[in-house]
Amino acid sequence: MKKQLTMGILAHVDAGKTTLSEAMLYLSGAIRKLGRVDKKDAYLDTDAQERARGITIFSKQARFSWKDLGITLLDTPGHVDFSAEMERTLQVLDYAVLVVSGADGVQGHTETLWKLLKRNHIPTFLCVNKMDQPGTDKEALLANIRKRLDSSAIDFSDVGCAEGNLVYSGDADSETFFEELAMCDERLMETYLETMELEADQIRYAIRERKVFPCYFGSALKLTGVEAFLNGME
Repeated sequence: MKKQLTMGILAHVDAGKTTLSEAMLYLSGAIRKLGRVDKKDAYLDTDAQERARGITIFSKQARFSWKDLGITLLDTPGHVDFSAEMERTLQVLDYAVLVVSGADGVQGHTETLWKLLKRNHIPTFLCVNKMDQPGTDKEALLANIRKRLDSSAIDFSDVGCAEGNLVYSGDADSETFFEELAMCDERLMETYLETMELEADQIRYAIRERKVFPCYFGSALKLTGVEAFLNGME
């Protein structure tokens, strides 16, 4: 039996939240056609007002599976005028995905959403979208997130799991990655200093306890980075 979880997607308006939802549903096989907000055929924007204005007004629900994980996805309004609709969904979430625009970085409403997630103690993944746009800088965006949201946001784009341990396969120095991760929590630091490795179960615990916030980078519109995020979530 697959593990089931309820995941909510939140963002400042126009960060690409609904596009990311669409990409996940498409890659998982839940929908056959990849819709677009600007073409007014996004699967989750079913209301006439939403399609006309190109924004999410009402929270929507969809279900899909990824490997051994069954996910109930809640796409929430990003516009501040519909915050009450978004806040109602927080009560049922196991995890949240906070989408940040790679073109704009952390915005005012992004910080408000972060405070709400913290207040409700909801484990959170970060997805930096629109990385295909000119001028986006991954390192600068991660620094922006750490400064304005939390210093424990860690780039997980190149992280996998083998034999129960975390494996880093990126271009950067793996030692730097593990040191940054270990500094997020005392338990992680103790294990790393003893073994120079970190177990996946420890990371799951740290994410659940909001000690670590995995961060992924990509472009939902071009389906880049979405599969890596889904694998990380699973």
